[in-house]
Amino acid sequence: MSDYRSVADAVAAEIRSGALRPGDRLPPQRTFARRHGIADSTATRVYRELARRGLTVGEVGRGTYVRAGAQAAAPALTEPAAARVDLELNHSTLPGHAALLAEGLAPLTRPDILGDALRPVGAAGTPAAREAAADLLARGGWHPDPGQVLFAGNGRQAVSAAVAALVPPGGRLGVEELTYPVIRTVAARLGVTLVPLAMDDEGLVPGAVEQAHRRAPLHAVYTQPTLHNPLSLTAPPARLAALAEVLTRLDLPVVEDAVWGFLRGELPPFAALLPDRTVLVDSLSKRVAPGLTLGFLVAPPARTDALAASLRSGGWTPMRFALEVMRRWQRDGTADRLAADKRRDAAERQARRARRLDGFDVRGDAAAYHCWWRLPEGWRADTFVAAAARHGIAVAPAAAFAVRRDSAPHTVRLALASPPADVLGPALDTLAGIARSAPEDLLAD
Repeated sequence: MSDYRSVADAVAAEIRSGALRPGDRLPPQRTFARRHGIADSTATRVYRELARRGLTVGEVGRGTYVRAGAQAAAPALTEPAAARVDLELNHSTLPGHAALLAEGLAPLTRPDILGDALRPVGAAGTPAAREAAADLLARGGWHPDPGQVLFAGNGRQAVSAAVAALVPPGGRLGVEELTYPVIRTVAARLGVTLVPLAMDDEGLVPGAVEQAHRRAPLHAVYTQPTLHNPLSLTAPPARLAALAEVLTRLDLPVVEDAVWGFLRGELPPFAALLPDRTVLVDSLSKRVAPGLTLGFLVAPPARTDALAASLRSGGWTPMRFALEVMRRWQRDGTADRLAADKRRDAAERQARRARRLDGFDVRGDAAAYHCWWRLPEGWRADTFVAAAARHGIAVAPAAAFAVRRDSAPHTVRLALASPPADVLGPALDTLAGIARSAPEDLLAD
């Protein structure tokens, strides 16, 4: 037993050191056995062990390849990609925005103002910050009550606090079958079971919520109704109304993740339709700058105290400095200008994507910073990710978003926000060329 594991350990060390790169093809098992002086059966066990560890991916007739990234316990999409062109994460920072943001920060260099901004603050922030946040989050004719606004250190902490307040340890949280990857980590740390819910071209299927609840009661539902990540779809009004009816009838609360909603500023959130049951979560980083984090929760009045307690007990309360800069940027119009710039930028990038990937099965809302690409026949998502990595491009496979990874489709998500505009087009051309080729040709030694 130890022999095959020690050989697998040696191959794993080569992968970690970079001697074997993502996309590299391993030799046939018989060749591998001869090189290492082991039996063919032992080589088979080595390859199985490498696959079990998530280090390789293989398919009969095509060979075994080093994965584009090791299959870690934590979800993908949590750290910047190492590839030269990052189409895995959405970090939008536009030219001129740093200078614009600096203007709002200038007054904070005064010692008296900075001293006040560095004082501690709780989950409820300050009255001025709640007013500014309510204005920031308003869209589509909806304006939250400032008294219902709470703050977290970042958007992920806002999600964590909402789930912890609504779902007890051992409880069940319904989530779309393809969803924001961090929700898996949140659920694991809180001892919450995720229940995948079916989706269609209009988003979450209301009947799937009812079916799952009747099998075993759910405690809450987590959903992304506007510019869903990764599917890049927005649920139409009729679908949202049907979902609201089911949630009301089943007496279920819902967490609405609205971090991309600012790109569809003309649409009200789901919270406008079901305010007494919806905890809306949002963040500052997507709409302003990736490095400045601040999370928002708009809480139903009956749940404000529980959510504030969740934020405190989890250590998820915000920094006062972040509240102060948010308030200043909202007051002087900087936040609105940045959001408008990003809406134009997202539309331009989607138009560029539509031209470069014309003829492929790609879903991408014209307002979104990401798109969902169903790969051509013959391509597996892991194999495509490996091929892209060999060209210096990082993309995200469907498995990164699937609640049940064994049911992930042969699809990838492209995040369009991070590369400079003049880099994005050539990268998309490269991916189109990969997709038009045969996997075995591109990944051959």
